[in-house]
Amino acid sequence: MQPGRIFEEFPAPSYRGAQEQALADIRDAFAADNDVVLVRAPTGSGKSLLARAIAGCARTAGESEGGEPIDAYYTTPQVSQLDDVASDDLLQDLKVIRGKNNYDCILPGETDTPVDQAPCARERMFDCQVQHRCPYFSDRAIAANNRIAAMTLAYFMQTAGSDVFGQRDVLVIDEAHGLGNWAEMYATIDLGPDTVPVWDACEPPEIDGLDDAVSYADTLHTMAGRRLTEVRQQAELDPEEAAERDKLVKLQSDLSWFAEDYRDEDSATTWVVDQNGGEGSRVTIKPMAPEKYLKHTVWDRASNFALLSATILNKDAFCANVGLAPDRVALVEVPHTFPVENRPLYDVTQGKMTYEARDETIPRVAETLVRIMQAHPSEKGLVHCHSYAIQEQLQEHLREYGVDSRVRAHDSADRDAQLSTWKRVDDPDVFLSVKMEEALDLEGDLCRWQLLCKAPYPNTRDSRVAARLEDDQWGWYYRTALRTVIQACGRVVRAPDDFGATYLADSSLLDLFERARVDMPDWFAEQVDRMSEPDLPAVDTAAATGSSSGGGSNRSRSTGSASPGSGSGSSGGASASGSGSSDDDSSRGGRRRSRRSKSSSNPIADVWDTE
Repeated sequence: MQPGRIFEEFPAPSYRGAQEQALADIRDAFAADNDVVLVRAPTGSGKSLLARAIAGCARTAGESEGGEPIDAYYTTPQVSQLDDVASDDLLQDLKVIRGKNNYDCILPGETDTPVDQAPCARERMFDCQVQHRCPYFSDRAIAANNRIAAMTLAYFMQTAGSDVFGQRDVLVIDEAHGLGNWAEMYATIDLGPDTVPVWDACEPPEIDGLDDAVSYADTLHTMAGRRLTEVRQQAELDPEEAAERDKLVKLQSDLSWFAEDYRDEDSATTWVVDQNGGEGSRVTIKPMAPEKYLKHTVWDRASNFALLSATILNKDAFCANVGLAPDRVALVEVPHTFPVENRPLYDVTQGKMTYEARDETIPRVAETLVRIMQAHPSEKGLVHCHSYAIQEQLQEHLREYGVDSRVRAHDSADRDAQLSTWKRVDDPDVFLSVKMEEALDLEGDLCRWQLLCKAPYPNTRDSRVAARLEDDQWGWYYRTALRTVIQACGRVVRAPDDFGATYLADSSLLDLFERARVDMPDWFAEQVDRMSEPDLPAVDTAAATGSSSGGGSNRSRSTGSASPGSGSGSSGGASASGSGSSDDDSSRGGRRRSRRSKSSSNPIADVWDTE
């Protein structure tokens, strides 16, 4: 690696914010013989440009000696992040490769067939005369021979051991905060009728512990092998049979890895197993802190690593989670250069959003949302619903208020299409989203305010979460939730002159801020310390939908303020607190309040959730 050329590899014509100092700090960290550098850079600081500069420092063919690895990988867990890279003119020299199922075959009669089900995947010894023009193999060849190959983390992990994508000098992972969680997700073995082609012939018995799980895995591996032999004996497969073959190959690989790792007394991986329905029901086998998996799929793939994120909150904890020794890792802190007054937090908490308390709290949250819509009559808003169950309840209450004409939502099948439509239209619609706290760029008038409905604690019904809490890993628990909150807060403020308000509806968020304070970045702690209770207008559904003049005027883009009812630069109309408010709404007037909720109960009582 040649860290000394990091400045000349920076792709933008000028620096923004703290980018120049960040490049110097990253250069010095690598020059000090650290082979792993964590770059903690706030949302909107231009991490992709920093990533490109780091990747550009990889050795070239002319600089390597004795078979040393050359070139670089850029990877990210988020498909949308890779899409942004592919469309960025400053990053055109990153050559993107995606999985086969993202490409269509170009053979006559097969143009609607994904490449992973094309004749080359179905017929033994198939000789494709147009492979040189195949969009997948073309992109793969270009990426494999390019100085910087870009791909999703999933594709990168799947190509471990590949002759095409072997070891390189530098690996850059953007949005790396969830690397351990992503590895656990990729390494999870989900056994059910849709993933096990021989399910009917080999349904699971009642699984009572890991010994039962590994015994069933051995049996299933044998049955899958027999069926795979039958399929492979056919000279030609139809698309369904090709898909079955691929499932069987993956199934055998996963089961082998689990059985071998579980029986390896020296393995650091801890396994847990779930089977909620008893005999004949779905089985999920999950690894915790899968160091062995990451070693093979990530750490053996390069000589130097840069991991970038806004929310690597605790270096030592992160390193432990992904199997890195902290003494080989340097942390570079990039300061936040967006004015704190442009990214305010507002306390509109209405109670707890735990499963038990939700039915009582959601109606109050819906009413508060109507009042927020009045305070922002001409501006788009985003609601982080946390789950589809909350989204559905909230949407129903908003319908009862008669403001649904300004509300949009999505389901799991149409989320991308609905998001794209909401972003494209000029109407000040409110988008009820689920799991959109990350990798969403809503700069400028795309969104001026957002509401967090629920503290995003990990699901305590998940066996991995339960195992960690039984091991008293509460620090991990709170960091995980805080990380998601910080990511969410970054969706609406993307540049130094951008501005957007974040409202907090769940009182458990206040408790989270107190419990996770030790791991909170200084720039976010400053936001929390400035948090106040806004003046919101009394409920007026006509004003909330823009059908009356009671909501106020549109805010000027140049004011740089996101504070409702604060005078210059506000959305206007947010002065009265009258009818329909919660018990203490009548006393709200922009006061700051304690970060901690008044609950003194056990922590689990605040966060228990069954979804």
